[in-house]
Amino acid sequence: MRLVTLDGPVLGGIIGDSVVALRPALAAAQRAAGEAPADIIPDDMVALISNEATMVAAGRALAFAARAENAALRAPLSEARLLAPLKPGKILGVGRNYGDHAKEAGGPKLEMPKIFLKPTSSVVGPGAAVHIPAAVKKADWEVELGVVIGRRARNVAEGVALDHVAGYTVLDDISAREFQFDVPLPMTSFAKGMDGFCPMGPCIATADEVGEPWALDIRCWLNGEEVQHGNTRDLIFPVATLIAFLSRYMTLEPGDVIATGTPAGVGHFRDPPRYLKPGDRLRMEVERVGVLEHSIA
Repeated sequence: MRLVTLDGPVLGGIIGDSVVALRPALAAAQRAAGEAPADIIPDDMVALISNEATMVAAGRALAFAARAENAALRAPLSEARLLAPLKPGKILGVGRNYGDHAKEAGGPKLEMPKIFLKPTSSVVGPGAAVHIPAAVKKADWEVELGVVIGRRARNVAEGVALDHVAGYTVLDDISAREFQFDVPLPMTSFAKGMDGFCPMGPCIATADEVGEPWALDIRCWLNGEEVQHGNTRDLIFPVATLIAFLSRYMTLEPGDVIATGTPAGVGHFRDPPRYLKPGDRLRMEVERVGVLEHSIA
């Protein structure tokens, strides 16, 4: 499934180039089967992905809406206003986690993941126009695979870590590089935590939809020019390793998101450096997950 949050907010799912609101689709499926109505679709995405019964109901709703005779349950995706697919409890970022990006950034080889935090207030949805603070002159882009936790994880082994994943999303880890590199004490979480600095979406592609996250192509285009192209096979610390590592030190809760890092090609390490400016448009794609687009205001 590809699950979305529509303006309202209303939980929905994507079928091809259409979008379906889950509640009316499930009600229609129940009526068609002669069942008493049972509204078990929650209002919140975290509640949906953390409950097996509601996920089964969501799958049933989308399967029913996909039938040719049920076109009335589908609306054009191009006309839908999508919000960020969920409001994370916490966003855990991983720095320098692609081999090619670690090389362009320089510094010693990492012996363990380099973790930072992005606040929930930094999250905006697909199509957002991100306002860069006037004092920030070195705003940069980072396309990333986001891992959405679906089951509570504490001290989990790497071999079962992926059992705790609800699905995956695409995010842009926007960064004010002057607060990372131009100050005596780097402030990475602050540099990456400003309002709007975490565009996310367009959907949560469930784990069964994506499959193993070991070899997913990941790309970013800036104003139509491809500026990043990598693959998750280049991750220094893969998804399962990250979940196991993080869960040793903190409990991962349903709805938490791990931003797994970005491949080479960010603006700060170009010659000359290149930074985001008003009017820029970004398109970010992770294979089998989705395409996130947003602009800079």
